[in-house]
Amino acid sequence: MNLTLVLLLAYAAGLIGLGVWIGRRVESSGGFFVANRRLGPVLLFSTVLAANIGGTSTVGAAGLGYLDGLSAWWWVGSAAVGTTVLALWIGPRIWRIATSNGLYTMGDYLEHRYGGSVRATITVFLWIGMPALLAAQFIAMAKILSFVAGTPHWAGVLIGGIVVTAYFTAGGLLTSAWVNLVQLLVLTVGFAIAVPWALIAAGGWSALVAAAPQTTNYMNFWQGGSSGWIYLALVAPNFIVSPGLIQKVYGAVDERAIRIGVGAAAMALLIFAIGPPLFGMIARVYDPNLVDNEHALMVVLTTGLPTMVGALGLAAVVSAEISSADAILFMLSTSLSKDLYKRFVRLDASDAQVLKMARWAAVGGGGLGVLLALVLPSVITAISIFYALMAVCLFVPVVAGLYTRLPGVPEALAASGVGAITLISIRLADLSGSSPWLDPTLLGIGASAVAFVVVAAWRSSKAAPVEPS
Repeated sequence: MNLTLVLLLAYAAGLIGLGVWIGRRVESSGGFFVANRRLGPVLLFSTVLAANIGGTSTVGAAGLGYLDGLSAWWWVGSAAVGTTVLALWIGPRIWRIATSNGLYTMGDYLEHRYGGSVRATITVFLWIGMPALLAAQFIAMAKILSFVAGTPHWAGVLIGGIVVTAYFTAGGLLTSAWVNLVQLLVLTVGFAIAVPWALIAAGGWSALVAAAPQTTNYMNFWQGGSSGWIYLALVAPNFIVSPGLIQKVYGAVDERAIRIGVGAAAMALLIFAIGPPLFGMIARVYDPNLVDNEHALMVVLTTGLPTMVGALGLAAVVSAEISSADAILFMLSTSLSKDLYKRFVRLDASDAQVLKMARWAAVGGGGLGVLLALVLPSVITAISIFYALMAVCLFVPVVAGLYTRLPGVPEALAASGVGAITLISIRLADLSGSSPWLDPTLLGIGASAVAFVVVAAWRSSKAAPVEPS
């Protein structure tokens, strides 16, 4: 067992210990779901940023940088755009509604605004998509352990699943917020040291230019290969209406904490977004013929860097995967326990029973994520499934519900259903390769919005009084 692996496993064990220690104070569903609404700007900043930097933002984005160059910035950069909208507009508005009505989950909001049928429908959609998002984080962790120590893929996935599930199950959002603060510190220090060191060790910017493939757009910031500004359609909406992020916002102590904490997280994402693509481009200097482009980040961190610097960088990456994974478990456990169990299965469930179900749901969700991670081929493949489904099903109903009062259940269900059907149809037809404007997610959101407006107009015309002739 090499030194790097020992350090990574010791770090993971420390996170579990911290999570279990903090989790002893969580004895109610309010503490588990929304940290009793006591998160100030610092904890909100750390838990939102840590949730947003995961397997796709590190391993996946570096792989995109290896293939497509500078335009891979838009993968994380689009998340920063969405997080900005959440901080300034959506977050404070939905927090006011959640606080005044005692809402804990996205499902609570959907039922408050539309009704139980919408709550149930969206919860089912999320449970179809969220395990794929969780699997992406476990795949990324497995790739790291496999590259560093030759650990079999299944073993790496299992280790990741155990670490995340163990500390999150102990205390939910309260545990995550404090553990995320530690993870974010390691992440910040690790990348701040590793990125410039790796660039200098590889020979500087000129070496990256010399190693670039002979294409005209590898150094194009706006569009290169499959990457570019079009990620705004796929990624940004998810960071505006993500159930996990919305529920973290619910835990804020006030609106000021949301604007400052979440806004600072958005600014940090804008800066962080360039790091992983640079790692991917640097990897081309060392190996221009990688079989798996998602190994690019590990190539850089284990080649040309001192052992301790490389280990610190890998610890930063592991921090990213774990913190993002616990945010997904948060969505899975709260949606199942509150949106399905408490609302439809056992209406008279006590607070203690709901808390117990939330913890069991976290264990089940972690197990499902592990199973999917064993069959899905890559980080980006896994994450794209979830991002697309969540964007087309949630974006229009959530945002429209915050700014309009009249539309109801038919509009919300039509928007989600038409969006999902459009997304699936375009993916099956494989039209997106001919033009970026035929992106399945972009067209799915557009179709969802049209369906919402058409149904609202039809219902309004049916309800309008008829003038006597």
